[in-house]
Formats: sequence, C-alpha cells, structure tokens
Amino acid sequence: MGGARALALGVSESTPLVGVLALQGDVSEHVRALEAVGARATTVRRPTELAAVDALVVPGGESTTMDKLARRWGLQEAVRERIAAGMPAYGTCAGMIMLADALVDGIEGQETFGGLDVLVRRNAFGRQVESFEEDLTFAGVDGGPVRAAFIRAPWVERAGPEVEVLARVSTGAAGGTVVAVRQGPLLATSFHPEITGDTRVHRLFLEMVAEQRSAG
Repeated sequence: MGGARALALGVSESTPLVGVLALQGDVSEHVRALEAVGARATTVRRPTELAAVDALVVPGGESTTMDKLARRWGLQEAVRERIAAGMPAYGTCAGMIMLADALVDGIEGQETFGGLDVLVRRNAFGRQVESFEEDLTFAGVDGGPVRAAFIRAPWVERAGPEVEVLARVSTGAAGGTVVAVRQGPLLATSFHPEITGDTRVHRLFLEMVAEQRSAG
C-alpha cells in the first residue's frame, strides 16, 4: 500500500509500515489482510525496501525457491540482520520454514533466515491433495477458534525453552502437533490465515509490532 493511498484511507505515517516479502508466494493476500487490520503495507524485494519497514511478513509459497531468490536479490543476510536486531517478523507455511533455526528434510544447501528456536519439518502434512482446514484454539486470539488452512504445510517438531506454543492440531493422526509459535517479536504459523478471511492472527502480529516499537 503506497503512502498516498494509506493517508487517503486515514492511516497516519506513525502507523507501523509492514513489509511482505514479495519474492514468491501469496503476497497480495497478506497485503490485504494487513490493510484490513489497520497497517500500512508494502512489498519488499530489495534490501533498500527492507530497510524502510518496521516489520516483515514472510508468506507461504515454496521455501527452497524463496531461499534461492533471497540470496540472488541480496536479501538473505539483510533479513537475518534485521531479525537479529529485533525486527518483528511473521511467517506463514513456507514462511515458518524460513524463520526456523533448523529443518528436517530440507534440501541440500537450503538456508533459512532463522531467529526462531524451532526444528521444523517441511511438507509434514503431505502433498497438495492432502490439504485440509481445521478450527484451532489459538492462544492470544480472542473470539473463538481460528479457521486454519493447511496446504503442503510444515509442523514444529521441537521448540526451544523461549518459544511459546500458540496452537496445535487437535484431530487426526497428527493430533497434538504444534502449528503456531511465538518467540519475542517473531510469530509463525504452519497454516494460511490470509486465505480464510480471518484477520485475527494478523491483528495479533500488528499488536506485537506495536509492542516492539514501544519497547524500543
């Protein structure tokens, strides 16, 4: 969302500017969800654009492609440095993989941005045809269960002591599996809230961004 459009909609320049990593994946859906909860949203493809934002959303897509493009565009180290410096970030599906410190079943040479002390398994829930939706109890989100869409989704196999588990799958063979976590200003979900029309997880992330700005 450009600055002029943001101001036309009544969003002030003091409102956090949240970037959506726009290398690959469901970028426009996240932009719309962020705008719906009152953020200024913009796309990020270059380090100069990353430097201008207060926070970053890493969308779903294909994590190996995202990794290769991030390195090609000079974003890999730039994102790592911003996360290490305290920038809030939210990863969905492939974005969860990109924020993980360690992977199971990553391809040879695959890198992540890191920051979350978790071990994540890629494509843990199976192939595209095994996609599903489920209502999840989600800590920190009011208003009842969150509708979650899982598409070739990862899951968290191990979470470090500083990681807060926010949601688990409750049904099926994968019942009890961790699918949403938070560590400080970092948030990650295995699923895609941006495609279900439920913006409460994005609102939670915007609250985290505001908390980080106040603390800084």
